[in-house]
Amino acid sequence: MSQTAQLVDTLKKLLRERKITYADVAAHLDLSEANVKRMFSKRHFTLSRLEEVCALANADLSYLMTRMHEGSMIIEELTLEAEKELVSNIKLLMMAQLLINRWEMDDIVNTYTFEEHEVTRLLAKLDRLGIIELLPGNRVRNLVSRDFKWIHNGPVYKFFEKHVATEFFNCKFNPKAGELLIFMAGHLTRQSNTHMQNSMRRLAREFDELCKEDGKLPLTETYGSGLVLAMRPWEMSVFAEHRREPNTKKF
Repeated sequence: MSQTAQLVDTLKKLLRERKITYADVAAHLDLSEANVKRMFSKRHFTLSRLEEVCALANADLSYLMTRMHEGSMIIEELTLEAEKELVSNIKLLMMAQLLINRWEMDDIVNTYTFEEHEVTRLLAKLDRLGIIELLPGNRVRNLVSRDFKWIHNGPVYKFFEKHVATEFFNCKFNPKAGELLIFMAGHLTRQSNTHMQNSMRRLAREFDELCKEDGKLPLTETYGSGLVLAMRPWEMSVFAEHRREPNTKKF
C-alpha cells in the first residue's frame, strides 16, 4: 500500500474517532458528500486537501504521519509473564512506562537516576520483551501501538492501582495547583450507566491524545498529570448500614 493510501486510511480512522462524518467533511470543503466519499474510496487526495481535512479534525500532517506510523505497530498488550517481570524491577517498569509515553532517552536519564550501565541493561530487557527495538547508541524504536493497554487486573494494573489508592487521593485538590476532584452520587438506570461509561472512555481517549501531543514539547513546558476515572454501583457504608432488609415493612 502506498504511503498516500496509508495516510488516507489513517485520516478515516481519525475522523471516526472524532465523530466527524462525510457530510461534515463535505461542508468543510464545500463539496458534495458523494465527491467526498469518492475521494476517500479512491484515496485520491492532494496535499492541500489532506491539510484541510486534518484541520477539521484539529490535527496536522505531522500528527497524521505519527498516527500512521503508530498504526503499523502490532504490540497492544504484553504477556502475563512480561508484566510480571516488569513489576519485579521498579526501574525496568519505570523505563517501560516512560518509553511507552514517548519520552526521549536524554530526558529520561536527565530526569531520573539511571546510571549508564543500567540504561543499557534495561533497554536490552525491554527489547527482549518486545516493547522496543534497541538500536545502536542506545537509541530506541517504540514497538507498542497507540492503543497499548496493560492487562486489566494484571500485574502492572494492580501495581498502579495500589499506588493510586494510597497516594493519589492524599491531596487537598487545589484547582489553582492544577488539581480537581469531583464526586457525585445518585441513582441511574443501566442505560444511563452505560452512557456515562462511554463518556468516561471518550474523556480518557482525549487525555491520551493530549499527552501524546504535549509529549512533543520540552519537559520544562509540561508536568506529570494523573487522571483517575471510576464508576461503580456503590453506597457509602454509613448510609448502607441503615438500609432495611428486603421484604421488611416499616411501622
